[in-house]
Amino acid sequence: MNETHKPKIALFWHRRDLRFEDNAGLYHALKAKHPVLPLFIFDRNILDKLTDRQDKRVTFLYQAIERLKVTLRSKESDLLVRYGYPDRIWLQLLEEYDIQAVYTNHDYEAYSLERDEQVSAILGQFRIPFYTFKDHVIFEKREILSGQGTPYTVFTPYSKAWRAKCTEFYVQSYPIERYEDRLFKTSPTPLPTLTQMDFTASPYTFPNPDIANTTLQEYEEVRNYPAMDGTSLLGIHLRFGTISIRKLVRQAQESSLTFENELIWRDFYQQILANFPHVGEGKAFRPAYDLIQWRNNEDDFKRWCEGRTGYPLVDAGMHQLNETGFMHNRVRMVTASFLVKHLLIDWRWGEAYFAEKLLDYDFAANNGGWQWAAGSGTDAAPYFRIFNPTAQAQKFDSRGEYIKKWVPELNSLSYPAPMVDHKMARERCLRIYKEALDR
Repeated sequence: MNETHKPKIALFWHRRDLRFEDNAGLYHALKAKHPVLPLFIFDRNILDKLTDRQDKRVTFLYQAIERLKVTLRSKESDLLVRYGYPDRIWLQLLEEYDIQAVYTNHDYEAYSLERDEQVSAILGQFRIPFYTFKDHVIFEKREILSGQGTPYTVFTPYSKAWRAKCTEFYVQSYPIERYEDRLFKTSPTPLPTLTQMDFTASPYTFPNPDIANTTLQEYEEVRNYPAMDGTSLLGIHLRFGTISIRKLVRQAQESSLTFENELIWRDFYQQILANFPHVGEGKAFRPAYDLIQWRNNEDDFKRWCEGRTGYPLVDAGMHQLNETGFMHNRVRMVTASFLVKHLLIDWRWGEAYFAEKLLDYDFAANNGGWQWAAGSGTDAAPYFRIFNPTAQAQKFDSRGEYIKKWVPELNSLSYPAPMVDHKMARERCLRIYKEALDR
């Protein structure tokens, strides 16, 4: 195409914000000078590492992209979708379009930061500005600080400061609809197929993001009981930004402070990752915990992964995870504690397994949860918390409904005996931890 025929446009790069409404970066792009063409890149640096070619998360992502294309086409625009390596794709886009500016939303994980730095450098060679905005959380990085001007490392004081600061200003929606006429008008562009990306669609039915306030009102009462339909199932929607965090906080403030607390945990772990980057490099938040002498028995790990530990609640959770990509939050704590403290297997092994399996996998939250279970994280009461899986089952699944659903072989001869005695494992864990921490 002749250079003079290329219209001057801005590109908005969707990543973890797969929605049109209430999107911070898209709002700022549309308010600026040039018509905006939205873009999504199926990133091979991420996709090539996935071992399951029917990964449910890829199917979810693909369906979200399809919905976003429909929305944009209804506004006489489209979502430009590419598949490949971001640095190469951006060089191609610079040849195809007269790009005046690029807008996107912050992404916080190590690879994402490295990728954005690389893309920013490429654009900088052509003097094209690269603007990024906060959209994925309410507060990030150093927005919530202690009285000493330092990041919080304990959740409770952080949550109090978060609530004190969270006025209506921070949770109001971005009124994108006012500026949608500034989308770049274009005819439909093709969408690469899953087959072209070497994936096949998963038949899994994903949870609906339109959670009702009535559900949130019951959240506090039922959220700890895995047999009850009491969790929001919104993790995957928050992970990929198919729902706005600001919308969810508004709903929570109206009906459930307990649910709002879960959303604050999400911000808390993101700011831990931002301010203590060593946790993103595979290290314990508390360095002394890296001295623990883990057993790391591969056969034991395999039994845990497959849900064959002989502890019904642990096995039920692992079966649920392996089959659906979801595990109830109470059970996540029990299964994680069992791996780390009963089996003395490095929490990083479990963290990696959850990263591979969880639909709602988010590095900051997953890392934070595993370090909490291991006692190496931000928690004020660390290593001597050791869940008793039998007592947890009696308390939170007293009728055995959850266990019966996910461990139907429970009362058969094929169900294994407990692979480790709780009392012995607890005493061993306390001894091994103490030896490391007393060095």
